[in-house]
Amino acid sequence: MRTRVLVAGGGPAGMMTGLLLARRGVEVVVLEKHADFLRDFRGDTVHPSTLEIIAELGWSGEFLKLPHNKMSEVAVRMGGQSVTFADFTRLKVRHPYIAFMPQWDLLDFLYGKAASYPGFRLMRPTEATGLIVEDGRVAGLRATGEEGPIEIRADLVVAADGRHSVLRAQAGLRPLAGSPPMDVLWFRLPRREGERVPFFQGGRGSLVAIDRGDFWQFAYTIPTGAYERLQASGLTAFHERIAAFVPGLRERVGEIGWSEVHHLAVRVDRLRRWHRPGLLCIGDAAHAMSPAGGVGINLAVQDAVATANLVGPALRRSGPPPERVLAAVQARRQFPARVTQAFQTTILRDLYPRRLSDDTTEHVPAVFSLFRSLPPLRHLMGRFVGLGVRPEHIRS
Repeated sequence: MRTRVLVAGGGPAGMMTGLLLARRGVEVVVLEKHADFLRDFRGDTVHPSTLEIIAELGWSGEFLKLPHNKMSEVAVRMGGQSVTFADFTRLKVRHPYIAFMPQWDLLDFLYGKAASYPGFRLMRPTEATGLIVEDGRVAGLRATGEEGPIEIRADLVVAADGRHSVLRAQAGLRPLAGSPPMDVLWFRLPRREGERVPFFQGGRGSLVAIDRGDFWQFAYTIPTGAYERLQASGLTAFHERIAAFVPGLRERVGEIGWSEVHHLAVRVDRLRRWHRPGLLCIGDAAHAMSPAGGVGINLAVQDAVATANLVGPALRRSGPPPERVLAAVQARRQFPARVTQAFQTTILRDLYPRRLSDDTTEHVPAVFSLFRSLPPLRHLMGRFVGLGVRPEHIRS
């Protein structure tokens, strides 16, 4: 096979890149290793920056008909006190809130829009397994699909295959590892009608509660590498930790086992160089983010928009896009990634436990006290979390 642009990975970065390039009339193939998008994604926050992109494309009315919950501010509760960390209501955008929506719905929506363009093709289940390199330039990918091995040639390969990217490793692009602030344990509990739980609570660890309508999705943060020690302390001790945050859920908490608790070992890194001739890395393949702030999806979408804006015009000419164009994408997007990672691993670090015995109700983090003393900070944080650094816009 041959195509103009070949995208490895059907996540938010890959699907948005394929959609926006196809919209520009570029022939593009997206490879997705799974047969569908129906998996238990953890990143389900669609921030105002992404909602604005969808609005600029003229699709927000249709998009917001999909089931979702809205959050106009992020409130943190510690030691019986609450403070608003981020307020999105003053943002100069059409949808000043975070939309909580299953990621599979977002990806299905993007695919539906992309499929309307004749130059777009999604191949699934098809997994990229290696680079085709000719004369020092990436000229395509080797992949495995339902019918076996396949080779696909392309003028540009976009690696959007996530934080464990096979392609960036084969290209010799090595990440700089950051200091992950925590690990996360994800689990679900049934939700009763009208039931409320604070979004973020501190204590022995910290607990994030996401309202999914008929169930709660919880993220319990623990120190990096502490999961085995937590398991060794026993399931009852784990139940008590969670019940201390939400006593009304004690009975339901007691029904979950370790098999229903999903451990995410947080990884924070970024590439020194995002590209080589014929290859561009974006999204988590270029900069793996912590789940803190839920910004990963939205940074990936911003990378995709920048890629379409900067690489799209070069694809009007025949042949591969010059490497200086790929370098321009990195120059545009690496600063937002660096600033966001610094925010996640330094400013927010005090909100998360450094030891299993830590209890933030006994020593309230300095950042919590700062936001209580200076309420206007909530609007600055709302802009930072909601729109990010150097937000992108659809150019054509």
